[in-house]
Formats: sequence, structure tokens, C-alpha cells
Amino acid sequence: MDEDSLLPFSLPAVCRKKVSVAFDGGSLSSDGGVLLLREVERRLGVAALLAGCLVDRRDPCRIDHALAEMLRLRMFLIAAGYEDADDCDSLRTDPIFKLAVGRLPESGDALCSQPTMSRLENAPSKVEIARMMAAMVDLFCASWTCPPKAITLDIDETLDRVHGHQQLSLFNAHYDERCFLPIHIYEAGSGKPVAVILRAGKTPGGSEVRTVIKHVVHRIRRTWPKTRICWRGDSHYARPEAMDWCEENGVDYVFAVAGNDVLHAEVRSLADDLCVRRAEGGEEKRRTWAEFHYAARSWAKPRRIIARLEATTRGFDARYVVTTLAGSAAHLYETVYCARGQAENFIKLHKTQLASDRTSCRSSRANQFRLILHTAAYWLLHTLRAAAPKRSDWKTAEFATLRGRLIKIATRVVESAARIRVWLPTACPDATMFRLLAGRFAVAGP
Repeated sequence: MDEDSLLPFSLPAVCRKKVSVAFDGGSLSSDGGVLLLREVERRLGVAALLAGCLVDRRDPCRIDHALAEMLRLRMFLIAAGYEDADDCDSLRTDPIFKLAVGRLPESGDALCSQPTMSRLENAPSKVEIARMMAAMVDLFCASWTCPPKAITLDIDETLDRVHGHQQLSLFNAHYDERCFLPIHIYEAGSGKPVAVILRAGKTPGGSEVRTVIKHVVHRIRRTWPKTRICWRGDSHYARPEAMDWCEENGVDYVFAVAGNDVLHAEVRSLADDLCVRRAEGGEEKRRTWAEFHYAARSWAKPRRIIARLEATTRGFDARYVVTTLAGSAAHLYETVYCARGQAENFIKLHKTQLASDRTSCRSSRANQFRLILHTAAYWLLHTLRAAAPKRSDWKTAEFATLRGRLIKIATRVVESAARIRVWLPTACPDATMFRLLAGRFAVAGP
């Protein structure tokens, strides 16, 4: 019965010639571009970095190379679009994935199965998870050739629906779902991930926001003690505990603030004048900015508030941000704060194009480990994209585009006694870019 699947089947004839199809082509793969990811991973060393955080209890000083191989395989699978551990069963003998993790494509042993990969996801302890999360911040710092003078960190949470009774899942009335709300942190200019933190499906409180900011800043300052850090986020993060800590430790911030009667009263006269001038001029929209100092009841002191006031044919709208940064009100709102919208695109790459919302394990530690692995896959594709020519469209390509054009390439692999030969399609439309990126990452071998 197992051989029935190998029997050929027919398709309509072409030019009076019969078309016969069967899955018996031999050592073929549909993911030839994983070899590019292999070279990227060798440059980053992310698998060895994570493996070093998982302690071998028999020998704490030993890094398990088999464990690093499994981590490497999981990252390659996620980057290639195989986000579930179930895919390990059908891809155990894929020649490209075997080659990518350092095994011979034909004579080498098969790769790990789904149960083995699932055991790996549930294996790390709480301490080991913390080490890996810290290692991802170290990877972010190591990705810069020299310490930057200043960085802006965008922080935001995103909806992650749950199915079942996973740890940390809560009902959120805003989304009308049982969910997680993991926090994502990215460097604004480059889109590099700093941390992705699994958390319960509720709005973060002040002490939680302060703890996240404190740990990330301390980890970054271990490597970059003189780099100026600015945090940027919506009103969920304008917590007095977080702002107090930032001010005490020389960290800047620009956070949105929810409007209230006191804030509206501060700008009422300016708002009335704006609406009148728009109506008199017959304009579709008119905008202005204001700034003043304000102290909420829970704040220890007054802080600088920037107000964006806008009058349109549909009515009046006011938005507020609180900040420690210097500069004009218009610049701080339009240029500095509004640019945080780009973080939504980074989250989209992580969540939808790398399927990091597949947090279906019961254990919160296993789900956090999955987020770490998906972040590692993000690093592979982000680094691959960053190596493209500066003026090419590849520089801004989404991960799905990279996957469809550079990774999902039909490949034939033949292993002989002395060498391994990889055949890529003669008519590959992106052969020039593939060759260029391979040359930038590949390390010459013997």
C-alpha cells in the first residue's frame, strides 16, 4: 500500500504527447534557497548562541552540537514557511534541509521528527528561557559594526488568539477573544528585533512596563554604555512607574497620552480659533500644535505635553504625547512620534509572514521559546534582505517576497563520493540576485 503513492498519474496530453506524473524524482527539494539562509546563520551564529543558553546538566560547560543542529533546523523551517513542528515528519529526508544543517543529503541520517522537535520546545526551564531572551538582545547589539550614538526603540503589543486552555491566556473585552498580548520591541531605524515577550491577554500595568524597559536598557548598556536610548509607544506605556524610571536613568521617551477634560481645557481656546479659521478659509483640513506642562494625579511631577490639534469638515480632533525630548511641537509629533507606525509593519512581518502567533503549546515557557525561534528566523530574513544592493527593490521587500523568490526554488541534489552537486533551475528569474547574495555570505571552503 505504501508504494501506491509512487504510481504515476496522467494529465492532459500536450502536442499529442502523454503527460505522466509521479512523486519519484529522487533527491529533489522545493527550498533551494535555504542554502542562502545557512550562510546567513553561519554569519550570525544565532543557533550556537541559543544552544549555549541551554545547559547540559551533565556538563554545564558543554554546548550540545546536536541541540544547535535542531535549533538551526527549526529556524530554517520557519523562515521557509513551515511554521509547525508537524512539518518535521514530511521533511526529514529533504536533501536541502539536511545539507543546511550539516548532514549529507543522501547518505546522511534523517533529520529529527515532530515528537523530538516538540520535546525540544518544552525542554527549556524558566532560567534558560531568560538567558535566551537576554541573548537575543545581545544579538541585536552585535549586529552593529560600532555603537550608535542614539537609538529609538518602538514598543507595542499585538493580538495573539489562543485555542484551548494555554497558560497566560485571558479573555480581553476589547478584542472579544481569549488571547495573549505579546510585547514586541524593535529598533525604529533598522527594523531589527530587540525582544518579543509573551504575556497575558491584558493591558500592561505600570510595574510590568517598567520591568520590561529596565531589563532591556540594562542589557543594551552592558554593550553600549554611552548610547542614548529613546522609547516610543502608545498610551499603554505612558505609565508613571516607567516614566519615573526613565527620567532617573537618563533614558528618553515619547508616549501617547489619552485625552481627558483637563488636557482638552488647556487647548480649548486654541481649538476654537482653529475651527473658526478653517471655516472662514473654506479649507478641508487645518492643523496646528501646542505644548504645555501637565501633571496627572498619579504623576510625581509636571511633564511636557505636545498637542496636535486638527479641524476638518467632520469636526475637531486632539491628540497628545508626553516626552522628555527637546524640539518643536510640530517636529516631535509629526516626525518623531508618528514614525512609530512603521513598527506595525515590523510586527506584521513577525506575526503574519513568519506565523509567530502559532503559540499553541499549553506551557507558557514552550510558547515563549517558540517566539524566540521565530525571532531568530526574523533575523535570518532581515539580514538576508539587508545584504541586497541599496538601490534595489529587494531592500524593502517583505519576507513573503524573499521566501517566494529566493527560498522556494526547485533544486536537485546529487551526492557523489567526493562532492555534492546542487542544480538550480536554468530559467530561475532571480538567479543574479541569488548569486550576488551567496557571494556576500558564503565562506570559501576547502
